[in-house]
Amino acid sequence: MTTAAKAGAVIAAPAIVPASALGRGGFFAPSERITMGVIGIGPRCHTVLNSILDEADLRVIAVCDVQASRRNSAKQMIDQKYGNTDCAMHLDFREMIARPDIDVCLIATGDHWHTMASIAAARAGKDVYSEKPCAMTIADCKSLANTMNRLGRVFQAGTQRRSIANFQRAIELARGGKLGKIHTMHASIYRPTMRYDWLPEQPLPSKEECDWDLWLGPSPWRPYNKEYVNGGWRKHFDFDSGGTLLDWGAHTVDLCQLANNADGTTPVEFEPSKENITAHYANGVKIILDYLDQPFGDRSPKYITELGTCPVRFIGDEGWVETGDAGGIEVFPKSLKNELTFVKRGLVGTNPGSHGRNFLDCVKSRALTAANQNVMRSSHIACHAAALAWMLNRKLKFDPVREMFVGDDEANSFRSRAHREPWTV
Repeated sequence: MTTAAKAGAVIAAPAIVPASALGRGGFFAPSERITMGVIGIGPRCHTVLNSILDEADLRVIAVCDVQASRRNSAKQMIDQKYGNTDCAMHLDFREMIARPDIDVCLIATGDHWHTMASIAAARAGKDVYSEKPCAMTIADCKSLANTMNRLGRVFQAGTQRRSIANFQRAIELARGGKLGKIHTMHASIYRPTMRYDWLPEQPLPSKEECDWDLWLGPSPWRPYNKEYVNGGWRKHFDFDSGGTLLDWGAHTVDLCQLANNADGTTPVEFEPSKENITAHYANGVKIILDYLDQPFGDRSPKYITELGTCPVRFIGDEGWVETGDAGGIEVFPKSLKNELTFVKRGLVGTNPGSHGRNFLDCVKSRALTAANQNVMRSSHIACHAAALAWMLNRKLKFDPVREMFVGDDEANSFRSRAHREPWTV
């Protein structure tokens, strides 16, 4: 229910009240709708919006981006969907979250803004759906989760594969004992890579065209180059969390966490190699973060060639299961096929629709979402710890309770980064 609706002015009732105003005929009354403001409008944002704009109880009423071209394209998309010109545009997200008529925020900025924008929105009384990676560091993961818990906000991380049927079925096999005792899990990731250089300086556009200072936000200052704001920020240390490791790891490690009943904890040891990063949980289960450009030995080639992007594999002492974004599920022994219900194929893992629906339902019920702040905290921290083992090129031991590396001051120094003023948590 919007704040504006709760405090709505008294008006004369029309002689005829349309069914849509009463919530009938598949419509929701305005007082029952969830109103959304969108912060950060790039390709991923368009994908998420396209998946949820058809939800009858949602109304997107405002968009915000530091680039005029992106603000305009999002407004056009939303106005066309609703058949009006009502969608408001904001350059500065602080103006948008101050609006009392917005209930929730979708945050789909670059990685370096996710934590700050999420916390600011929560402090303004909004529930938050944040694209991943939700935080740039271990410290930011903790701050984000603590804020949502303290303020009682509903939070959903954009790790939508938790809400998709083929991944859910594979996890059910692993957790239900159908594979025997799980001993090894495989989480596919991009090979990490990191840049520390600056792109050549280009003439600074007007603030209305692109507010460069606001785009930088909490990140260190550097001269403007249009490649950054057009998506070229990836792999640059100041803007990218974990050398792209979290681009897929936020999904695949997260799925392994769930399959291992490890939500709320992390592995206790991380060791990098040329082919992968291997981690071990306290319960003895091993998770291997596979670089997908490496050979895979005697493992099923379908793990890499036929299952689609973001494949995962869970191996027990009596069988294994693997699946990916294409929607198919492979199992051994074949008798496990009888345990599988039909799952539609065709890049189902990239569709965030059911995940968005879960978020909206939880906004109404105030329940924890599928990928809530506590789930995000542990799975993201596991990814950040793996990324730091890769960056430092050595084995690291980790204490999941204290969320600190054991006996390694240098590794612990990377658990946080300085934020450029005034953007502090």
